[in-house]
Amino acid sequence: MVCHCFSSSFLRGRIIHFLPCFVVLLLLNICASVSSDKWYNAYTKKPLAGRLAPVIVDPKHAVLGTSALPPFPKQYETALFSMGCFWGAERKFWTQSGVFSTQVGYSGGCTPNPHYDEVRSGKTGHAETVRVIFDPAVISYEDLLQLFWENHDPTQGAGQGDDTGPQYRSVVHYVNMEQRSKAEISMKLFQLELTRLGYGEITTEIVPAHLFYYAEDYHQQYLHKNPLGYCGLRTNGATCSPSLIKNEYGSERNHDL
Repeated sequence: MVCHCFSSSFLRGRIIHFLPCFVVLLLLNICASVSSDKWYNAYTKKPLAGRLAPVIVDPKHAVLGTSALPPFPKQYETALFSMGCFWGAERKFWTQSGVFSTQVGYSGGCTPNPHYDEVRSGKTGHAETVRVIFDPAVISYEDLLQLFWENHDPTQGAGQGDDTGPQYRSVVHYVNMEQRSKAEISMKLFQLELTRLGYGEITTEIVPAHLFYYAEDYHQQYLHKNPLGYCGLRTNGATCSPSLIKNEYGSERNHDL
């Protein structure tokens, strides 16, 4: 559409190349404003350019039969987690009662609409991420945090198990300040459990959720399509109590009033 505004092929070529650069610069500013995380230092200096066109995915969830594309029904809420390879992580969430839909994608970086091989290169800043659309009347955000903390090792930094690289790092992407507070409370409580079991310090990032890019369609509900496929998800033996998170959050709110 932009090309129709110019009669010169020279100008048409320049404007086509300019737009992705503009988008990347805009995203770099967003990245700088939403996080001071150490990973950005390495990946925002010269991220891959990416593209304007988003990945096309099946609009229907392969397991739940629900919509995989927004807008989602207003009564549902959104949560985003990165906890290693997203194949097993997505399955963990879609099997929960009260989860309306799940999608896998890339978030936390600066390359627009990245492809899988680009994320694997470590030059986009993104982490493999699961987006969970859930009914808070059936399953709470605290319940989702329990699934997140108990099913990976949040002390491993840039990797998870045999999967190495910053794309496998542990992240809670919060969508509002309530989620941020609950995530921070849960991390503090879970650190006590991990320390008791001999683990080191948690390296999980708790950052604002800004942009979520869908992964390629073959990644969506991968372990449903490939039942014998790889799953790197592992429990860590520690316990995260949703009720303790709720009580601590309630105490903090009462203290602030």
